Amino acid sequence: MLPTTLRDDFPILRETVNGKPLVYLDNAATSQNPTQVIEASRHYYEKLNANIHRGTHYLARAATEAHEAARNSVAAHINAASPDEVIFTSGTTDGINLVANILSLSPGDEILISTLEHHSNIVPWQMLAERSGAILKVIPCDEDGVLDQAAFQDLLSDKTKIFTLTWVSNAFGTVNPVREMTAAAKTHGAIVLIDAAQAVPHMAIDVQALGADFLAFSGHKVYAPTGIGVLWGKLDLLKSLPPWKGGGEMIKEVTFEGTTYNDPPFRYEAGTPNIEGAIALAAALDYVNAIGLDEIHGHEQFLIRHAAAALSEIPGIRLYGPAERACSLSFAIEGIHHYDLGTLIDQMGVAVRTGHHCCQPLMARFGITGTTRASFALYNTEEDISALTAALKKASAMLR
Repeated sequence: MLPTTLRDDFPILRETVNGKPLVYLDNAATSQNPTQVIEASRHYYEKLNANIHRGTHYLARAATEAHEAARNSVAAHINAASPDEVIFTSGTTDGINLVANILSLSPGDEILISTLEHHSNIVPWQMLAERSGAILKVIPCDEDGVLDQAAFQDLLSDKTKIFTLTWVSNAFGTVNPVREMTAAAKTHGAIVLIDAAQAVPHMAIDVQALGADFLAFSGHKVYAPTGIGVLWGKLDLLKSLPPWKGGGEMIKEVTFEGTTYNDPPFRYEAGTPNIEGAIALAAALDYVNAIGLDEIHGHEQFLIRHAAAALSEIPGIRLYGPAERACSLSFAIEGIHHYDLGTLIDQMGVAVRTGHHCCQPLMARFGITGTTRASFALYNTEEDISALTAALKKASAMLR
């Protein structure tokens, strides 16, 4: 278990809700920011604020150095072969859309996704299929929310041009065997994109060992601000693909007769980027690395197993997902709407997420409209689980 003193790094955890201490269990949606990240953001605006790359004055140079140092930090964190493989985006959704808009398909080509995907890893591929005439195929899951590997193998073929998969389900906490599934897809020549939004905060990432072509994640899931994210891509592949957006920095030379494009990563970073966000993201990654991702993973695994055991004692409850989960615990109580449940325990100071979690096809697979979801971070404690359990028991009794 991590020391509870880590909570002192997160100012918002000192807040109260309706006179109750805040119990924040909505980390799969957005994690909170430690003082170290907040101070990195403030330092940028107080000491460095200037546009980057093109200025010759002191602030422009200092801001550029800090921004590119952040790129180096991200590259090291995910073990990229080069910082040039790290593209700053506004988040996972932006990164996936970028890839879906620079890849070209032909009629009859196939895009393979899974039942567990967030809408952000469904809709861009549907749009690409509509534009190109490609066919979208879906890997089913079983009653535990685990992907059917036999069906996956049957769906793979030389027509599979793109395979994209969430590493960790945001709804059920299912951890997919991404390395093995990536290897299988690569034997058919598919381009592989991994949605790592729910993986990066909870486990070590090594993109070189993973074997995929692209990986996307969001800063606000890993203790950084909203509006910043990363798309990692293999450099040779990035060099061979066209840009998505046009504007400043993504060019080498512009004339009215034509434009030559910049090299990656700048080819994919048109316009003024979220400079502060990139710097704060690097500070967040420094923060988790100082604690240790193995330590964080062990702490969170203890919490989610403890929570599953505690909640299992509540009459009428159903836990969704496999017994071995990561970060998210999704559940329903018989006869109680998830929205009513979440609203009532909020009055007791417990923040959880209710609804379909941007996974409507997955909810439809189980014949439900949504669930209540508690999701965990490094600052959560056994006391948070006790508060959640007590609030759910009280709410359940009130709503029946």
